[in-house]
Formats: sequence, structure tokens, C-alpha cells
Amino acid sequence: MNAHHEHEFEAAPGLPEPLPQGERLLWQGSPDWRLLAIHAFHVRKLAIYFAAMMVLQWLYLLGDQKGSVLSPLLVSAVLASVALGLLSLTAWFSARTTVYTLTDRRILMRIGIVLTLTFNLPLRKLAAAAIRPQAGGHGDIALTLSGSDRIAWLNLWPHARPWLLKQPQPSLRCVSDAQKIGDMILQAWSAQNTDAMAIVGTPAQTPAPARQPREREISTATA
Repeated sequence: MNAHHEHEFEAAPGLPEPLPQGERLLWQGSPDWRLLAIHAFHVRKLAIYFAAMMVLQWLYLLGDQKGSVLSPLLVSAVLASVALGLLSLTAWFSARTTVYTLTDRRILMRIGIVLTLTFNLPLRKLAAAAIRPQAGGHGDIALTLSGSDRIAWLNLWPHARPWLLKQPQPSLRCVSDAQKIGDMILQAWSAQNTDAMAIVGTPAQTPAPARQPREREISTATA
């Protein structure tokens, strides 16, 4: 897997150099920053946590007749709002500086706010892709690399499948029309791997918490 720096020198958005002759651009996109804030930066969960802590603080202050109730709650609300605002702003910057590219030969991920990297993932080196649906047709598409190639989780985050630290999986996070993009990846992969077999629609083996959407896995096996 190759990584390039400095998107200021890109030949085109998301492409560190012009596509070779004969390679076709199939799709480009970026994460939805609102969904990225919810699913990658956990803004919604933190908002619920802060609200619960403020309720506990209010109950505690009600029993303490020595001090004011409103002033400490106001300070807590301001601090919580600042924290959530900073996380949301980071999600916005992350989405704005991210470009995912699919060609008929590879997937490129241009990621990073301060240090920009472009990861080049040839379709021939992909073993599987799992789609986790989200609201409004959006979703995450996690990519499993074949062989011994690995990309450090810290280099990928937040563009990595959650909680897989030992074997990180690059992920196209919170993209629109995730099912359509997954089908395009499968078709492009099949064209590049005519000697392999693809199985579509197999439920992911990773257990999912209740009420969370199932993943739709695209797995590959060499014939």
C-alpha cells in the first residue's frame, strides 16, 4: 500500500497523480460530517452523557442549601457545549479534507486534517468489504486487506472500522448511497479478479449489538 503527502500538489481532487492511461474513475465522495460526528466522534453519546451528569449535578445541588444551583449548572452547560462544538468542528474538518476515490483498479483514500495522506488500495489486494448501513442510505464500507499488508490504526482513524485495533480495516465512513458504492466495488473487484469467486449478501460474523443494522459482507476467495 502506498501513501502520498500534501494534497496541495494533487493532479486532481483526491488523486496525487493523474490516472494511468486506461484506468477509469468510477466514483468519488466524502463523508457526511454530521453522521461522522455521530458515529466516529460519538457526539450524540457524549451529549447524552453530559446531560445525565448535569441532572446528577442538579440533584446534588438541590440537597446543598449552601450554594447556588443555577451558576454551577450554567458553567457545566457551557463547558459541555464547547466540548461538543469542538468535536463537531473536528468532524467537519475531517469530512471536508477527505476524498474517497474508486477506479476500476483501486481505491484511494485521501485523509488527514494537518498531515494529509493518500492511501492507495489496489482492488487485487482486497479480501472483503462489509457494509454497515446508516440513516438515509448512508453507511460505512470496511475493507479487509489480503496478505500481510497492514495500515496502522492511528494513521487511518477515523477512517477505520471501529474497535479493530490489532488488524485495522480501512473504511469509507458515512458515505451516501453506500449500497450502490458497495456494488460498484464488487463489480470492479470482480473485473480485476476474474480467477476468484465473490459471495454477496452473507451476514457479517462479528456480533452486533441489538437494534443496530446488520452488515452486508462482500467476501472473496481465490478459486
